[in-house]
Amino acid sequence: MPPRRLKTASGNPTAKHKTQGGELYLVMRDINRIVLHCSATREGQDIDTETIRNWHTLDRGWSDIGYHYVIRLDGCLEAGRPLFRAGAHVKGHNEDSVGICYIGGVEEDGKTPKDTMTPEQEDTFRELVHSLRMVWDKHLTLHGHNEFASKACPSFKVSEKFADIL
Repeated sequence: MPPRRLKTASGNPTAKHKTQGGELYLVMRDINRIVLHCSATREGQDIDTETIRNWHTLDRGWSDIGYHYVIRLDGCLEAGRPLFRAGAHVKGHNEDSVGICYIGGVEEDGKTPKDTMTPEQEDTFRELVHSLRMVWDKHLTLHGHNEFASKACPSFKVSEKFADIL
């Protein structure tokens, strides 16, 4: 079966096109897991992908935003780093994962971790997980950043909140 390609909101394909001997072929990473993050922004503070991209590129000196997708407060899905490129979102596990960031994750004090995921964000996350599993035609495991690092991110246990789609 030929590889499938999911198009991002911008219409960019997830696969990188290369030529070898005059023939066009697709190069896709082998994805095994999805890692959920939060932006660590105050509850109700809506930011966009470009804001996070600036944090990552200008403040940290990275080549691009670390996440592949960003889910806004209203559930709008925005494309980040292209899927054919490894993310920069979870040390030691970027090569075989897709990084998804929901906006929010801390209380209004800006410090205390809190599950601020809106129902719209949750719906979008569930739909995206389903779509990515269809594209890769396998069961991609779900994880929170806090499973790989001593961080609160995404401010809840993915294994509890999304137990029905693990």
